[in-house]
Amino acid sequence: MAVDDQFYREYILDHYKNPRNFGRLEHPDITHEENNPLCGDVVGMDFAVSDGVIQDVRFHGRGCAISQASASLLTERLKGMPLEEAKKIGKDDVLEELGIDISPARLKCALLSLKVLKVGAYGLAEYEEDDEEEA
Repeated sequence: MAVDDQFYREYILDHYKNPRNFGRLEHPDITHEENNPLCGDVVGMDFAVSDGVIQDVRFHGRGCAISQASASLLTERLKGMPLEEAKKIGKDDVLEELGIDISPARLKCALLSLKVLKVGAYGLAEYEEDDEEEA
């Protein structure tokens, strides 16, 4: 194993064992949760947004080291970021932050927190709930 791979594996394990921004916000402006039914991972995020800027973010959930570390890393990046800029974060950004090659089987684990961000930031969860109430 290359030295870089070992470093990033330890980095991921550290974020898994000592997650940053883990928990809930008391009165979030945006909240959303997603799960990966294939493996049982769950990630939710609460956002405090003021003047279009993410002032605070927390994540909660359970799952493998990859999904939880990815959420921890993403929340670190999001604090203080304009919501419009956060919407532009993509798959490659998240995978680059993890720093190791992710197998196709683990890709959904790695990108679960990104899905939570996108659905929450674009307000799609609200639209889904509105659609269900109208049905």
